[in-house]
Amino acid sequence: MTPRSKALITAAAVAAIAASALPQIVFERAIRHETITFYDASRDNRPVAVDITVRRDRELQANAGMIKLPVAILNHGNTVKFTEYSFLANVFAARGYMVASIQHDLATDAPLVTKHGEPYVGRLPQYRRGIANIRFAIEELRKVQPNADYDRVTLVGHSNGGDISMYFAKLHPDQIKKVVTLDNLRVPFLTDGRFKILSFRSKDPIFKPDPGVIPDDEICEKAGITVVRTGFQHNDMRDAGPDEAKASIQGILDKFLDDESPLRPVDVKAPPLMTDAGPVAPHVPVAPVQN
Repeated sequence: MTPRSKALITAAAVAAIAASALPQIVFERAIRHETITFYDASRDNRPVAVDITVRRDRELQANAGMIKLPVAILNHGNTVKFTEYSFLANVFAARGYMVASIQHDLATDAPLVTKHGEPYVGRLPQYRRGIANIRFAIEELRKVQPNADYDRVTLVGHSNGGDISMYFAKLHPDQIKKVVTLDNLRVPFLTDGRFKILSFRSKDPIFKPDPGVIPDDEICEKAGITVVRTGFQHNDMRDAGPDEAKASIQGILDKFLDDESPLRPVDVKAPPLMTDAGPVAPHVPVAPVQN
């Protein structure tokens, strides 16, 4: 093989790699991530960190007062960080949502302890703390991005975060647009049909829902509840999980959101190009994305 042939092959290989990486680069630049920490004076200046995920073009429209961003509140599982669910946040952001992922647990908090015989096996204090975090974060976010719909939010949560989401919805149903849970185990689903619920269930020998958490099929159909029984493990439902699990969850979640969004759906096999910008031209800045 001549040196010229080798050079041509090398150039072709580099071009192929660059082409395959381009959708991911465009995707990352089209969606902005930023972490802000607020301090709750009513709780001894407790820090509440929030990771914000939003499409840049939709954020520009909101900043111009042209639209109100729908809001999704993302709640992490026990011992999992609030930044470990980007595969979910990106689906919502691609649909035009502003996603706020909240850090509920601090290193100084008492550990989660199971207490049989108590409501939700002793988890109620953590749920109440989570609700306080959500309500505080929403009020602070109103100051950061006033052009968003905080009056009816979509709640999303994995494991303990799913239980926080369901418990919040139980107490404040008028503030809920939809609920999405990933293998919550303690708080029963609401069955009055006031909002749609999507729940992904694991096939895990250790993590099992308490009796009465998941309604039977007939009740689910009447109440607008979609239960997806997966073959994945409980801890697969986060960024560290296998790509197959994340892609499957993304695809079903995107279809669940399809009935409400004028934006094109996410291709879960490859990150989408954000070209549907409405009245604002697509904006792909060269500055690095904040993490």
